[in-house]
Amino acid sequence: MEEKFLQIDDNKIRYLESGKSKKTLVLVHGLGASSERWSNVIPFFAEHYRVLVPDLIGFGYSDKPLVDYTPNFFSDFLKKFFTATKTERASVIGSSLGGQVSTEFTISYPENVEKLILASPAGVMENSTPALDAYIMAALYPNELNAKKAFELMEGSGDEAPEEIVNGFIERMKLPNAKLAFMSTILGLKNSKLVPSKLESITAPTLIIWGVDDPVIPIENAEIFISHIRDSQLFKMKHCGHTPYVQDPHVFSSKVLEFLIDP
Repeated sequence: MEEKFLQIDDNKIRYLESGKSKKTLVLVHGLGASSERWSNVIPFFAEHYRVLVPDLIGFGYSDKPLVDYTPNFFSDFLKKFFTATKTERASVIGSSLGGQVSTEFTISYPENVEKLILASPAGVMENSTPALDAYIMAALYPNELNAKKAFELMEGSGDEAPEEIVNGFIERMKLPNAKLAFMSTILGLKNSKLVPSKLESITAPTLIIWGVDDPVIPIENAEIFISHIRDSQLFKMKHCGHTPYVQDPHVFSSKVLEFLIDP
């Protein structure tokens, strides 16, 4: 993986790039995360695709301007990222917040999206969950105790959270404006639901992957996506929580590649 930087609207944006294919795959991380969250699956995808993995504006090591972080703002950012990286058309994978952003992007810019993959996407859940509340607390008060509790709740396996994930999250949340961007995003999500009419406008073939044991956005929310996106299918990942691509990268990447390569 090669770390790169570019400018979008005078903001420095960090991203990772891997693979030499003429076909492009863009990975969009979730709330409070960074491009490293996809590290376990990037090598599998890079065998078949040019893989682009941005730190969303406001997160990771990209700049964090004082703006309203709404799903539409992120969708427009993703369009500008496509332009800046000379990407005319790509398949897109979005996780959690990244799933909602990728959905909004596909609705607004259908000509840019070949296939869409959503991993436990945000956008339809009506009420918060204890795991999400713990994650918000960890973002506001980023210390080892809060971060470990949040990540262990989110994965739902009972396993201890890896030290590098906990420490990386704490480090990023202590960067200037990181908490403001995080909380602005939370407020933006609450005011921007993915209503059925939006989902029904999606024409790109869509794969939805959900951890059966997801405590952050429970798998019951998958029904709304499946019932309203016409060309969609659901793959349930057993023994996985909110980030199945971290917990079982082999199964996740195999299913995604099967979906992408299938004509």
